[in-house]
Amino acid sequence: MVKRLQLGDQQLDMEVCNQDWMSALPEELWDIPLTHLAIPGSHDAMSYCLDINSPLLRSESDLFRILDGLFSCFTRPAIFKWATTQDKSVEEQLAKGIRFFDLRVAHKPNDPSDDLYFTHVIYTHLTVLKTLECVAYWLNSHPKEVVILACSHFEGMDDECHELFISRLKKLFGSKLCPRKEAVLSLRSLWASGYQVVLSYESQLVARHPQLWPAIPYWWANKQTADGVIRYLEWNKDMGRPECFFVSGLNLTAPRAYIAKNQKESLRTLTFSNWEHLREWVEKQKPGSDPDSLNIIAGDFVGPLPLCSLVIALNQKLLPESSTQRGKLY
Repeated sequence: MVKRLQLGDQQLDMEVCNQDWMSALPEELWDIPLTHLAIPGSHDAMSYCLDINSPLLRSESDLFRILDGLFSCFTRPAIFKWATTQDKSVEEQLAKGIRFFDLRVAHKPNDPSDDLYFTHVIYTHLTVLKTLECVAYWLNSHPKEVVILACSHFEGMDDECHELFISRLKKLFGSKLCPRKEAVLSLRSLWASGYQVVLSYESQLVARHPQLWPAIPYWWANKQTADGVIRYLEWNKDMGRPECFFVSGLNLTAPRAYIAKNQKESLRTLTFSNWEHLREWVEKQKPGSDPDSLNIIAGDFVGPLPLCSLVIALNQKLLPESSTQRGKLY
């Protein structure tokens, strides 16, 4: 039996609770749309398995390609340190409580196969379909958990490649796929229908496939400090939240000039050194339907940093005051 989640109680073994945190939410939250819940997300979720020997993405600049060709002994370690945003496998991220996955998909240049890989500057060891098979298998063991898979970028993919990929996604997830015209996106409704996957697809081909959802807005600050990220996110909050799903990105971005000058640093050290400020900001946020409320909150290194527990706990703010005053919710 799943123990009801006592939101905000840091004494619980949160890693154990988080693997079924949706089904463990109080019943008062089962009829709230997923777009109004606080959901933990993983930025560049598959970068934990980057292949340091793979080619650069086609979108990288010609100058960077030349430098990489001449000085790969310097560029490749730097790419690996700064392009790696996660250090836990997709199954471990699911167990931690991640329910939104930022998945950047591409076809390798000069690859005669129809295999697709994930990307972040370079390509991953793992293929897309093998990884998503692991997700589907995990969902079979956790029938009341719902994931949002945001597929994007699609470098090197033509329409034929897209259609083949989409057909395989439909076959893999089958009846778990939630159609985009689903009227009610609450947990109770999704459980009743057996839907476990919201599949976002950043392409105009979405219009042909009712099982696909359009691209989900991602608030990306493109800043290297917590202060810069927070200012950007607060500015977006002042503009008002989108009606459907949207992501507030906590991920930091260092310009290449900074990387060149700070060779002993990495994205990991930068993220950890800014974490406390970001954590304090997250704790002050609230989910819901208000214009300044948040929905999906995504970050880097979601394994070692307690992002999932912080975000899940925000859902306590949606409960009636009488429920929160009881201490234990169930």
